[in-house]
Amino acid sequence: MSSSIWIGLAALGAGFAAAYFTLRWSMRRLRQQAQAEADSELDLARRKAEIEALESRAKVEREIEGLRSDFERAEQRAELEIEMKLKEIRSHEESIGLLDHQLQLRQKQIEKELEELKQNRDSLSQMSANMQRTMANLASMDVSEIKESLREQVRLDCRDELKKLRKEVLERSEAEIQREARRTMLAAMQRIASKPNNDITAAIVQLPNDEMKGRIIGREGRNIKCFETATGTTLLIDESPSMVMVSSFDPVRREIAKTALERLVKDGRIHPATIEEFVGDARNDVDQIVENAGDAAVEHLKISRLHPEIITLLGKLKFRTSYSQNVLEHSVEVGFLASIIASELGLDPNVAKRAALLHDIGKAIDGEYEGSHAIVGAEFVRARGEDDIVVNAVAAHHEEVPPESLYAAVVILADTISAVRPGARAETLTSYIDRLRDLEQVALSFDGIRCAYAIQAGREVRVIVDPELSDDEHARTLARDIRDKIEAQLEFPSSIRVTVVREQRFIETAK
Repeated sequence: MSSSIWIGLAALGAGFAAAYFTLRWSMRRLRQQAQAEADSELDLARRKAEIEALESRAKVEREIEGLRSDFERAEQRAELEIEMKLKEIRSHEESIGLLDHQLQLRQKQIEKELEELKQNRDSLSQMSANMQRTMANLASMDVSEIKESLREQVRLDCRDELKKLRKEVLERSEAEIQREARRTMLAAMQRIASKPNNDITAAIVQLPNDEMKGRIIGREGRNIKCFETATGTTLLIDESPSMVMVSSFDPVRREIAKTALERLVKDGRIHPATIEEFVGDARNDVDQIVENAGDAAVEHLKISRLHPEIITLLGKLKFRTSYSQNVLEHSVEVGFLASIIASELGLDPNVAKRAALLHDIGKAIDGEYEGSHAIVGAEFVRARGEDDIVVNAVAAHHEEVPPESLYAAVVILADTISAVRPGARAETLTSYIDRLRDLEQVALSFDGIRCAYAIQAGREVRVIVDPELSDDEHARTLARDIRDKIEAQLEFPSSIRVTVVREQRFIETAK
């Protein structure tokens, strides 16, 4: 019995020992496994942290690169704006210099007028003294002597009036010469393809947003340089919102540049390769428009056997203007007028309208050819086989050479009619309204006037006087005073008629 107990106790102790060692071995195993998992997690976390650090560094580098690019673009834009500001400042300096010169001329003119006023005052004093002496002499003269004296006075007055009339004719001739000089300058400017003044020849292209300006300029200005080189024009990018200006004296180049830029903005891909592609397409389209315009003008007038180069040059007149009048439409209109006039005179209408259609073709010839547009155009059509009558009519339509036939005179007359007809060469609405208002204000500045109206497009001012405050002699004097004040204060083309109306009505009703 006791041996069994000892055996059981020994087995129990062995079991406890086996369980203890088994549990200890399991705990050690679990500890080692946990340590391995912890090391694996720590290594994974360390690698993840390194990857995130690399990504953060790359993101920061990209942001820094973007900021650097934005700064460079802002710096380029600032440099361009500074350059444009410098150009504007130089332009303002030139304008101020011109204004200063004009002020000096005006000051000299005022001094001259003051001197003339002083001389007139002295002359008036002398005339008053002479009048007093004349009255004293009349008191001691008989009727025949008085008549002879009056005849002498009338002769002196007529002589003064003739001097004044001659002065008016000379002044008007000078004004006509100045207008002709301006017309000649405008015709010469449209034949020159150099860097222009954008106040005269500029086309506006609308942009969807202001960011498009930076894309048009490009990095270091390469896009705008490529565009200007390809089109032969100048792009003006200022502070005006969502717009740029295409500037060139040559209207055909300006139209090509405007068309190409509008298509580039619409497409959105702006770089040197696409610029050259779109400019080439626009040039082809404009060339086709030119050909179609020339063919349409020739077909409209039913003229045959014209040289192809002449038709192409006629088409270019579609893009040229003279005093806001389209030159191609003007040439077609002159052709119809010349045909009608020639028919009335018994001449060949076909020759007349042929010469009339070609009379302004020199305005489309490049500026490398020296001479006025009439002479250059005549040489051009002569080289393309036109008849001597047509050549002389083209050369003589501004009377730079003597007309050798009636056809030249017909072209001169038709050209004048087309140019001076009302509405052919329009002025701006604002200046037109201001001119009429100034004309009426000058008339209303005199006493005794009830109302005044500028009529006939400013060629006549009609003044209604109060018959109770003015007699016939005063109305006659008033017309002369209004005329003198208009001549002194206003600038106007041609002439202005002053009509003073004085009317009295007496109405009674019989019952």
